[in-house]
Amino acid sequence: MARPVWSGALSLGLVTVPVELYPAVADHTIHFHQFERGTSDRIRNRRVNERTGEEVTQDEIVKGYDLGGGDHVLVEPDELDEIAPERSRRIDIEQFVELDEIDPWFFDKTYWLKPAKEDFAKAYGLLLQAMDRSEKAGVAKFVLRGKEYLAAIRAGEDVMVLNTLHFVADLRKPKDVMGKLPDLPKPRPKELDMALALVDEMTAPWKPEEYRDEYSKRVEELIKAKEAGKEIAHEEEPEPSADVVDLFEALSRSVKNRKGGGGEEPKKKAAKKKAAKPALSELSKSDLDKLAREQGVKGRSKMTRAELEKALKAS
Repeated sequence: MARPVWSGALSLGLVTVPVELYPAVADHTIHFHQFERGTSDRIRNRRVNERTGEEVTQDEIVKGYDLGGGDHVLVEPDELDEIAPERSRRIDIEQFVELDEIDPWFFDKTYWLKPAKEDFAKAYGLLLQAMDRSEKAGVAKFVLRGKEYLAAIRAGEDVMVLNTLHFVADLRKPKDVMGKLPDLPKPRPKELDMALALVDEMTAPWKPEEYRDEYSKRVEELIKAKEAGKEIAHEEEPEPSADVVDLFEALSRSVKNRKGGGGEEPKKKAAKKKAAKPALSELSKSDLDKLAREQGVKGRSKMTRAELEKALKAS
């Protein structure tokens, strides 16, 4: 079992619950050491004085802020420690917001938040259900490994989810990164209709388990093959087409290919899709909320699952 990366207390008004923070994402990146080609000699990074070429120990190193023109402001590690965020052991929820209002642009890392002791399960469960029913996220700040983070705390499946968020000052706007933005000509109506038709044909339920890290799998196969003294045959990349593509024609063919892929006529396919549509009683609360949003049901964010189902039947 994983160990918590942080422990402290979650605070909402006068309610305080001791909690532990666990990483919700594991890194499966395949890591390599570096060697000099033709030898078994490891390549290692060392801290070296660029003037003398001599190695320098960590306790002899200070930080320098570049002022430009070769000038630096030198700062001691102790000076940074003195102004570092207070090593707080509290996550204070300052306000609640609609989860949909937080642009995905802001999300960084994901953690699970669980009660540190069974004695506080009741208070934890109460906050969890309140977040689930309201469909809102609590906004808070806390300190992890000497750094202050902005966070959104929301209800997950039987456990709270904490997402660290980027501060606005950390985000870069497109024009700041790319300079001049591309001039986008207005699409012709029939091209837009065909593009929408293609999007509709390619729309399916979100099933994350169907997606795999194919590159890491190929790296693993390469390592196993080389360990066994074998070679892997690589597929050659197709030559780029030199043909000038008519956008409308390309979209039309794409839609036809999608529709014809299953061997069914569009009308039969649509009828089959409609017949396979699950009843409202079989849908989850999030699915019901999505339908309610599509049908413009008012007050849906405050409704229970039963109320959502009733409102959808009446609409």
